[in-house]
Amino acid sequence: MSAALGILLRHGDHEAAHYALVVATGAAAIGRQVTIFATNAGCRLFQTARPLEADAREKLLESRGVAGIGTLLAAAQELGIRRIACEAGLRAEAIAPESLAPGVEVAGIVTFLAEIGTGQMLAL
Repeated sequence: MSAALGILLRHGDHEAAHYALVVATGAAAIGRQVTIFATNAGCRLFQTARPLEADAREKLLESRGVAGIGTLLAAAQELGIRRIACEAGLRAEAIAPESLAPGVEVAGIVTFLAEIGTGQMLAL
């Protein structure tokens, strides 16, 4: 079995969130255990309202045949990628836990690190 992959998403912009999902779904597609841990502005990725899909870059990517955030979020769920929103990060950005999509956990960095263990971590 391949090493677990943890993706730490710190930025709330479309580009960082999109690539976090590209890496996560790619790794999960080849059988890796993947966890995305979003903190601070990165927590926007997991909101039910999906504010990042309103970014102009979303339509640009899709017009060029690149899967957008909406498509990748659906794939992440289908592939069983664990999604965690940082409790402190939510507070720092004044994002209510109730605004998160179903299936997104709220936990701290210790939970994320324990999940990844000796696996790899990528920070975006």
